[in-house]
Amino acid sequence: MSSARVDYIAPWWTYWLHQFPHVNLRFQPLDHTFKPQDENYQQSLIFLGCVAAAGLGVNLLCLAIYLSCLCCCRKDEEEEESKKSNSCCVTWAAVAAGLICCVAEGVVFYGNSETNDGVYQLTYSLYNANHTLAGVDSLVTGTLGGMQSGLNEHLSRLGEIFAARGDFVQTLQFMQQMSDNIIKQLLGLPDWEKAKVDLAAIADQTAYVEYYRWLTYLLILILDLVICLAACLGLAKQSRWLLTTMMVCGVLTLILSWASLGADVATAVGTSDFCVAPDKFLMNQTKDVISSDIVHYYLYCSQTLPNPFQQSLTVFQRSLTTMQIQIQGLLQFAVPLFPTAERDLLSIQNLLNNSEASLHQLTALLDCRALNKDYLDALIGVCYDGVEGLLYLCLFSLLAACAFSVMLCAIPRAWRQIANRDRDYDDIDDGDPFNPQSRRMTSHHSHQGNMHSFCSYSSSIGSQTSLHPPTQAVTNAPLSEYMNQSALFGGNPRYENVPLIGRGSPPPSYSPTMRATYLSMTEDQIRHFREDFRA
Repeated sequence: MSSARVDYIAPWWTYWLHQFPHVNLRFQPLDHTFKPQDENYQQSLIFLGCVAAAGLGVNLLCLAIYLSCLCCCRKDEEEEESKKSNSCCVTWAAVAAGLICCVAEGVVFYGNSETNDGVYQLTYSLYNANHTLAGVDSLVTGTLGGMQSGLNEHLSRLGEIFAARGDFVQTLQFMQQMSDNIIKQLLGLPDWEKAKVDLAAIADQTAYVEYYRWLTYLLILILDLVICLAACLGLAKQSRWLLTTMMVCGVLTLILSWASLGADVATAVGTSDFCVAPDKFLMNQTKDVISSDIVHYYLYCSQTLPNPFQQSLTVFQRSLTTMQIQIQGLLQFAVPLFPTAERDLLSIQNLLNNSEASLHQLTALLDCRALNKDYLDALIGVCYDGVEGLLYLCLFSLLAACAFSVMLCAIPRAWRQIANRDRDYDDIDDGDPFNPQSRRMTSHHSHQGNMHSFCSYSSSIGSQTSLHPPTQAVTNAPLSEYMNQSALFGGNPRYENVPLIGRGSPPPSYSPTMRATYLSMTEDQIRHFREDFRA
């Protein structure tokens, strides 16, 4: 590394990732140099993904052992203590999984945003550099076209016009030499067309991959959030089918988390290998296209470094100045003698003026500061924001794996607790008087047995009530008494579970005629019916 290096220092986390072991699939240690085209280097990155796959295998094995112990092992504990401990474990496990999931969601949101910002800065810098190189190529191509075609055409016509004057013809030949010098210097500049196409292709491909990477992590974020919320809902509602579905989704998401961890670690290590020594990689990549002194000039852009284009631009400037002086002399001395030459001389003068403007623009574009700024911006975007975002995405994958592992441990306990509750409910004796279902059946049969006596009695007194209207209104029983009686016998307030007398109103299931008959009864008749009902 040269002492002239400017303003870029690789962050500490790139050096840390750069120290990760680089081993190919044959377990042979490799150099840490960034060589993406090398097969062994590619295998070293794949090996990091295999380490994440091994972590997934260990995680699934631990979960399998835990579930086996949970299903096979039975502790000799009292039932109430067992229920209380299971409920406490499930609650705290759900809380822990929810908190870890919330932290993971925040981490992935920040990491995804940081990575996207870094990649955007990279592609923006590549497009800027591509625009600069396209401008250089356009200026060089335009100037060459003007010199090779337009200037030669005008000089040929002027040679025919000035054929009788040897001094004027000699001046035209001297201008032709100056034009050849300019063409030679322009042809000596690097061919930026290939580099321009490569930068544009890299920028397009990077932007395409980054869009789908960003979208994928956004979908993973939403998926993890939905699964966590659905699992919490299943625990709260104690829904077996929802817990089973979330358990399957949790296993799939656990696999996805470990897979994303392997991809992120491999990408972060590879990018860090580049960020530690980016100049060395670029020098090796461009050695067959551009000379090393030109690449060095743009990578370091130091005032102490000579401009590799300075000589060519100086020759260009001097040749244009000389040609402009010659054209001014011909306009002054040759036009009075050869008026037909004025048009071609003015055209040459205009062409030289345009070439001089192109020279100034070319000098500014070839200056190292513009391309070096794009280069540093790209490095900062990739090595700072990009790699930092990848580290946060790795942290998200670990947190998501922990959260779903805890959730997969809690769901079987919750399932077991729900199964014990249902089994205890099913074990209740049907003859138990405190069993709500048994009480409802007893009340239903007694209600059917007594319905005939009530209907017979009401029909027998129908004629009396029609002749003697009631002398005293019946006061309805309080609603709270009815509700208390219904709740006591385990029934629903909308059904008949208690004797009709004493409630003040019949249930909604009786017909309007029966209700009118009941309300028209006197106190003596009600007392008589109660005695008959007790008998």
